[in-house]
Amino acid sequence: MSGDREAEEADAARETTSAASTARPLRRDAELKRRRILQAGREVFAARGLQATLNDVAHHAALGVGTVYRKYPDKQALAEAVYAEELDEIAVMAREARDTDDAFDALADFLEKALARAAHNRGLRELMRQGSVEGAGLTRARQAITAHCEHLLARARTEGTLRAGVTEADLAPIAAMIDAVMAMPAEQPSQPWRRYLVIVLDGLRTHPGQAELPDL
Repeated sequence: MSGDREAEEADAARETTSAASTARPLRRDAELKRRRILQAGREVFAARGLQATLNDVAHHAALGVGTVYRKYPDKQALAEAVYAEELDEIAVMAREARDTDDAFDALADFLEKALARAAHNRGLRELMRQGSVEGAGLTRARQAITAHCEHLLARARTEGTLRAGVTEADLAPIAAMIDAVMAMPAEQPSQPWRRYLVIVLDGLRTHPGQAELPDL
């Protein structure tokens, strides 16, 4: 009896090991497909904007649309996942800017890099402009970006490089103005938004004899 019981236990152990080894490749395959869908979503939303469909994403990923729907039940869920990652990466850029000695230069460099990403990402610009996609990950990333920018503004104000009267509330309208320039048709494939960003940044930096800014 003891020998039979040991044999049964050995068989059960082999079955458990076999099931576990089968489950691991399945989990890896599922994760690879999820990442493939996210990457396809990034590329499709960047090129076509948020009006792109899950069918568009599935075609771009060379996957069945059913596979995409099993991972993300609707376009809103996929867009949240895509842009939570995108904004997290921008938040990291903002956090790294805080380590720069000159706060105003750090803020200017961050704005240029963040807007450069938006210039090539139609979906990101629509997200910034319309706010039609929401989610906990997006909210967390936005809050982090805001906090880092507020820190840089406060430091620049203390260092005396930020124009008197400029506040955190000015950043969103500035981004919206640059977005409007990005949306303008251009005769040449240049990036005129960079020209206007330089003009705006020069207006944000303190200079002798500057006029007092009107209240908001």
